[in-house]
Amino acid sequence: MTTEIEFRSLEDIEWRVDEGSDGTFAGYACRYGKRDSYGTTFHPGVFRKGVDKQDYALLFMHSPYQPVGTFRAVEKADHLWIEGRYDDTAAGRDARVMARSGSARELSVGFVRTDLPDWKKLYEMEEDARRELLDNIKSARLVEVSQITARMAAVPGSKLKTVRSALGDLYAAVDAPTLDEQAQ
Repeated sequence: MTTEIEFRSLEDIEWRVDEGSDGTFAGYACRYGKRDSYGTTFHPGVFRKGVDKQDYALLFMHSPYQPVGTFRAVEKADHLWIEGRYDDTAAGRDARVMARSGSARELSVGFVRTDLPDWKKLYEMEEDARRELLDNIKSARLVEVSQITARMAAVPGSKLKTVRSALGDLYAAVDAPTLDEQAQ
């Protein structure tokens, strides 16, 4: 069986987008029990074997060529929660600004399903049973989470809740304008 990365975006989830100073973010990467625009539903425990304690890449628009930060994920009873830090790069700072402005405030999960039989068994299943299996994601391995532009979300419930400026304290220490002050 070929392993394919799938993507699901969540439109009603919130990230924290604060005015703080440490370049961090936090939010719901996936809410369980919500039907997405693909007709699939993530179920509680979906990532119980598919999330590790290492850092994951926060990508922009699922591009492996545009990492904008790192995060750690924790599976909760009704959602997958992430907390991380934006990279101190042009791409990381741009992603932070877009999250705060609302132009790219949504999240999308990249994952590999681990709950499907091989393709031959899937093909041999009765249509209703196959559809039920395909529409209900009960086990998956997290690959990445992406920050995506507004209104691109497929699964209800995924937006940034907190974003803090990584350079705010540094700019204050040298009496330089912050990114927010420069934008005004």
